[in-house]
Amino acid sequence: MFFLSVRQRVVVLTGSGISAESGLQTFRNHGGLWAGERVEDVATPEAFVRQPLHVLNFYNRLRRQLQNTQPNTAHLALKHLESVYDVNIITQNVDDLHERAGSSYVLHLHGELLKARSSVDENYIVDCFSDQTLADTDDNGFLMRPHIVWFGEAVPMIEPAIQLMRAADIVIIIGTSLQVYPAAGLVQYIPPKAEIFLIDPQPYEGLKNVQIIRASAQAGVNSLVSELLRRSEAQSLSSQNGDH
Repeated sequence: MFFLSVRQRVVVLTGSGISAESGLQTFRNHGGLWAGERVEDVATPEAFVRQPLHVLNFYNRLRRQLQNTQPNTAHLALKHLESVYDVNIITQNVDDLHERAGSSYVLHLHGELLKARSSVDENYIVDCFSDQTLADTDDNGFLMRPHIVWFGEAVPMIEPAIQLMRAADIVIIIGTSLQVYPAAGLVQYIPPKAEIFLIDPQPYEGLKNVQIIRASAQAGVNSLVSELLRRSEAQSLSSQNGDH
């Protein structure tokens, strides 16, 4: 008798390294700059109170840049992994490149550039594909802001991310310094039995029981996905042969 094997659960944690290879300007800890701006001037609630138009214009530029950017082969390979694995992506990135590559489940820890929300009611969230202005308000007349989790704000999606990580059979960490919390703390919830792969040209060295792939996101992800797909095919063939 032939039994279908249970699909293994792969949880992928992505950071700025995967988006940078599509040409997106990303936040860098070195110097505290994001796309040439000091983070305290564009990525804090205080900055929005002080200079709302300056903050809106900064995200308007990022949004326009994103809309002229395409997913790269790392994004596409992660979609391909869904053919034989149950894949959930947790991303620190605010772009939609995983979605455009076709990934079925993407959890955004730090918000989404293509959405806006009320500056007062955090549950009032709308799609935003064009420039935001000071004339944009919610139904109660309150100013709309980018749907981005700024420094000093809570990360609403961290609990669902923790639950995903706890259920992982395989964890793939791509292009993140593992220095920004609470996202970096997710590694604490990886089950002891899970395989962990870290893909980065300059990987974080503080993790135990990790298979490190010192490569760019595209080279590393394509290589690992090919290997995981070959492994799954071999296990499937072995299972079938054992049932005959």
